[in-house]
Amino acid sequence: MTAQETSRGPSVTQGESTEVRHKEVARIDKWSIAWLLLTLALWGLLAFLLLASYGPEVEAYPGVKEGMCKGPLLARFPRPDDCLGDQWRQWPALLGVTALAVISTVVAAATTVYAKVLSRLTHQTQARP
Repeated sequence: MTAQETSRGPSVTQGESTEVRHKEVARIDKWSIAWLLLTLALWGLLAFLLLASYGPEVEAYPGVKEGMCKGPLLARFPRPDDCLGDQWRQWPALLGVTALAVISTVVAAATTVYAKVLSRLTHQTQARP
């Protein structure tokens, strides 16, 4: 082996290079799907925490029970003291969940775009003779 061959690393044929690229595209695509699922779960959690009733069940009208405390977006102010004990329904925790959801949304969008661009580049270079 000459010094020039060792500096370039092992020789890779065109077919092996294409196979490696396809594996990388598949890996990045799986990561983008995982990030999208995490993002959907976080936004769903945020919607649940903001909108769902909670607390001890009381009879709203005959035969129908619902939580005594309304979600933070639906609650009237001031809320009863019984509703202030749930730490996940307080605004600092809700803003933290919102921040996590926004960050995961940005990462999901970036990995999805990267996967699509990488896929197109791989198919474009494969189509060239």
